[in-house]
Amino acid sequence: MSESPATIRFAFRGEVVAVPVPDPTRSVLQWLREDARACGSKEGCAEGDCGACTVIVAELDDDVPHPSQAVRSAGLALRPVNACIRFLPTLHGKALLTVEDLASTGSLHPAQQALVDHHGSQCGFCTPGFAMSMAACHEHHAQAGTRPNRQELADTLSGNLCRCTGYRPILEAGLAMLDQPGPRLPLHGLAEQLQALRQQARPAWPAFTAPGDLPSLAAAVQHDPEATLLAGATDIGLWVNKQFRPLPRLIHLGDVTELRTISDEGGWLRIGAAVPLEDAWAALVSHWPALAEMHRRFAGPPVRHAGTLVGNLANGSPIGDAAPVLMALGAVLRLRHGDQTRDLPLDEFYVDYMKNRLQRGEFIEAVRVPEGPPGWQVQAYKISKRFDCDISAVSAGLALRLDGERIAEARLAFGGMAATVKRAAGAEAALVGQPWTEATLRAAQHALASDFSPLTDLRASADYRRQAAAGLLERWWWATRPHQAMPATMLRVWA
Repeated sequence: MSESPATIRFAFRGEVVAVPVPDPTRSVLQWLREDARACGSKEGCAEGDCGACTVIVAELDDDVPHPSQAVRSAGLALRPVNACIRFLPTLHGKALLTVEDLASTGSLHPAQQALVDHHGSQCGFCTPGFAMSMAACHEHHAQAGTRPNRQELADTLSGNLCRCTGYRPILEAGLAMLDQPGPRLPLHGLAEQLQALRQQARPAWPAFTAPGDLPSLAAAVQHDPEATLLAGATDIGLWVNKQFRPLPRLIHLGDVTELRTISDEGGWLRIGAAVPLEDAWAALVSHWPALAEMHRRFAGPPVRHAGTLVGNLANGSPIGDAAPVLMALGAVLRLRHGDQTRDLPLDEFYVDYMKNRLQRGEFIEAVRVPEGPPGWQVQAYKISKRFDCDISAVSAGLALRLDGERIAEARLAFGGMAATVKRAAGAEAALVGQPWTEATLRAAQHALASDFSPLTDLRASADYRRQAAAGLLERWWWATRPHQAMPATMLRVWA
């Protein structure tokens, strides 16, 4: 009897399992708790915000292009992700590790033992998620022979929420686990299992298809332009969990090798449509170190390891944090329709609220960022109620190039100020050709008030947004003015 095409295979608990998937939007967490009876992973928020459901997904190391921020160990590339918004079919050909795997050898994993020793489990609900993020961190540093400081560990755990506010003992546990060499994650034999799974046919049924190369993807999108394109599901997962939106047909981008690469192309940094946010932001920061804080504050690691930079741009949220930064950098989108491609500047992509210039059957293949001539000064700012893992009230990407003491070029882009992320044309005009003085700053701030008519909502009032945007321009001026520019340490409140 032939097997249903809706059956996927992945490595779980040391063996390859075959799992029928009648609904492609069923989450990994639902399967774990309801079918596998692996109830250590908890559902807290069902939107990827709290991290109580954190698991580790592993692929073959040579299937993950360099550079990558995945944890590489035992021939595998591992990423902590949120199980609540990970659609089950995307596990095909991969391995799934949960909190139950940590003590599978009979001894507690160093992350678990340290949480016990340092009283890091208060009510205990969030503890499995913290343990998984800590275990991924332990594996990375044990493999690399490195050791994070307390702040770096806090950044690693920023995607895990402790509602009991027990962060001090959790961080102490995280530092203590690094002194314990083992046991490590139970990875033995997984690479061989995934090698065997490579020979299996890709899952495909009317509701879900996962093309393996770019021509197949382009043909699938042309054939079914109404299908939803799925990358990391960090946004689409909320459509299902929170809006109960039916998604009758999905086309998954995550297995297309050509879309998973980052490359330098003659003065352009190319980031493919399936490159995870964590890898994409690391590449951007390597070229523009001033973007490091925006990288740290862009969601938490489990979201950044799942979601994609291009997905964030394609979503087109007016409060998205990636679009202002990339607009300021002069990014261009590479769009594909069948075997035809065209380039479109990102600042021309958005038409209106959640509307863009994609044609029917067209999709974003990559975003290309000019490395630019010398002399550009770039900065990104984010105003939100929480420092970590929060949605912005206002965000800004700011770039200028000075010729002596005069501004030769300027690109200012803001999120949260209009129905779309867009550039501040009036403020830019007030800057270009002028000396970068306080008088020029005031003129730009005055023009900025005419560039945008922000809304009042639960995150901020219109007046607050206007004042905050003007304040960010001033903060930027203090950092970039030709005379007595202030160091970054004097312009931030977070050490």
